[in-house]
Amino acid sequence: MNYQWLLFDADGTLFDYDQAEAAALKKAFESFGGDFQKAYAQSYRKINALIWHEFERGEITQVDLRTQRFARLFEAIDVDFDPQDFSQNYLKFLGEGAYLINGAQEILEILARKVELMLITNGLKDVQRARLARSTIQDYFKDVVISEEVGAAKPDERIFEAAFQKMGNPNKKDVLIVGDSLTSDMRGGNLFGIDTCWFNPEQKVRDQDVQIRYEITNLIEILPIVGIDYL
Repeated sequence: MNYQWLLFDADGTLFDYDQAEAAALKKAFESFGGDFQKAYAQSYRKINALIWHEFERGEITQVDLRTQRFARLFEAIDVDFDPQDFSQNYLKFLGEGAYLINGAQEILEILARKVELMLITNGLKDVQRARLARSTIQDYFKDVVISEEVGAAKPDERIFEAAFQKMGNPNKKDVLIVGDSLTSDMRGGNLFGIDTCWFNPEQKVRDQDVQIRYEITNLIEILPIVGIDYL
C-alpha cells in the first residue's frame, strides 16, 4: 500500500452536508412555527461559510459560531427568532441527517480491509457524534477527532497532532488526508507535512495557494492512489 493511514474529512467528503443542512433548517423553522423558504437556505449557506472561515482563522469561538450564524441570518431575512433556541433545534435535526455521499460506504468498506482509517472533522461534537452513530460507516474508523473536543480546528496543526497521537504517531509519509476543503483540509495537510487529496466533485477552480498531491472528482479514485486495484 502507498499509505498506511487515511485521514478523512466528514462533511462534504463522506456525509452529504447540503442535504442534511437543508432538511435541518426546514425542520427548525417549522418547529418555531415559521414559514420556511428556499431563499433562507441560500442566505444561510453564505453566512455559514463566512462564519466557519472566521472560526478557521481563530476570529470566533466554536461556542459563538453556534448562535452567531443564526443571529446574522435572522437579521438578514428579518425574522424574530431567538438564535440560541433555534440553534439547539437545528443542531438536533442536523445530527439526524446521516446522508452519505454517493459511493462513500462502498469505498470505505474496501479501504478498511487494506489501510487504517481515521475521521478528522471541524464539526460540532454533538452533531458529529449523533450523525456518525446513526450512519452505517462508524465501524470503519479506528477513531474520530473532532475540533470541538480537542480545542483546535483544521488547518491548525494541533488537531493533526491529536489525530496522530490516537494513531500511534505514524510516519507522516504514510498518511494521506482526504477532504473537500482547500482552507481546512488541504491547507492543514500542507502545514502538518502530510500528503493531500482534494475531493472536488464539482470541479471547482482552485483559488487558494495550497499544495495538492492528488485531486479527485469521485471517491472511487482514492483506491488506485492508495494502491488498490478496483478494476
